[in-house]
Amino acid sequence: MKVSLLPRLNDGNLDANQMNSQRQLAISVSAIAEHADRNVPLNLCLILDHSGSMSGRPLETVKKAANQIVDKLKEGDRLSVVVFDHRAKVLVPNQVIEDRQSIKQQINRLAADGGTAIDEGLRLGIEEMAKGKKETISQAFLLTDGENEHGDNKRCLKFAQLAATYNLTLNTLGFGDNWNQDVLEKIADAGGGTLSYIQQPEQVVDEFSRLFDRVQAVGLTNAYLLFSLAPKVRFAELKPVAQVSPDTIELPVQQQPDGRYAVRLGDLMKDSERVVLANVYLGQFPEGKHTIANLQVRYDDPAQKQTELLSENIPVEVNVQSTYQSSADPAVQQYILALAKYRQTQVAEAKLQQGDRAGAATMLQTAAKTALQMGDVSAATVLQNSATRLQAGEELSESERKKTKIVSKTILQDK
Repeated sequence: MKVSLLPRLNDGNLDANQMNSQRQLAISVSAIAEHADRNVPLNLCLILDHSGSMSGRPLETVKKAANQIVDKLKEGDRLSVVVFDHRAKVLVPNQVIEDRQSIKQQINRLAADGGTAIDEGLRLGIEEMAKGKKETISQAFLLTDGENEHGDNKRCLKFAQLAATYNLTLNTLGFGDNWNQDVLEKIADAGGGTLSYIQQPEQVVDEFSRLFDRVQAVGLTNAYLLFSLAPKVRFAELKPVAQVSPDTIELPVQQQPDGRYAVRLGDLMKDSERVVLANVYLGQFPEGKHTIANLQVRYDDPAQKQTELLSENIPVEVNVQSTYQSSADPAVQQYILALAKYRQTQVAEAKLQQGDRAGAATMLQTAAKTALQMGDVSAATVLQNSATRLQAGEELSESERKKTKIVSKTILQDK
């Protein structure tokens, strides 16, 4: 398994007469499968809400989806199941898949009762996953339909950050309309996973299946993108780096002892690119070609039982011209628009929480125009509809608010 690393600037030319310039650097990263690669065991943890509000069809469909996952796991894969209401317990301790029937029987005995304590479920789930993380691909599916009424939301975020340091990935699934979007999004972002919105019970099986396919596609783990910036080159001070594909996530940047900057990517999927967008400022350069940065990925290859491997070092070059002519890259422009769509919607959400309905509507309209510019018609429709509702003095339903947030983070795939 190798790493593919492809940098592109929004404009590869630079004006030699300019004292300062700004550029957007898009970096495509993926794992490249080689024919000799063998499958790496999965270490999967299902963290399932069985509070009273899950009673009836919701819990029954979740049990069905969990049972299908049990059937899909291969010999040598590991599974643990943690369940929570206002308390949490380990239903299936971390184990290599052998007696599938016994596991399914325990899942099927689940009954709906009590309140919701997401942080306790998360804590136990991380503990169980950690037991089987050696030389595996470790991921969790956390599903809830409620607020963390018996727990502490800050504790959830701390556990998600802890999971990332253990090289564990957390995916969150919000069921129905009454879950806290902010909490589940922060858990997924910090845990290097994805946030899914399940509106109807019958969608649970498909969503579990889609996430399981993603997990199976993971080839490399614990990946970090490393930046070496040339003199006269610096990151923007505010939010300099974000992932923009397959979904949008703000990524924290950490300076390393060797002076390089590291951004955690987590798991890399085989032949499926992740795109990171960095906002950089450049000082004045003389005419000619100049390397403004060097990029590398540090990663683990669980198939080869190797850690802290380094990809090839890739330079990022600019062509400095005394008579400047722009050389815009339309693909990078799409990524810039994707990030703008997300950030504009974030501002709208903040304004809505402050009670500024008119300001929120204006920002959502701006985000809708941005979505149209990038050809994302589905998102433009959702964002404009939300803006129109607010302008008419109406409240957004929980479903509308959640869908607005989801379309801001990703481009919806037609099923």
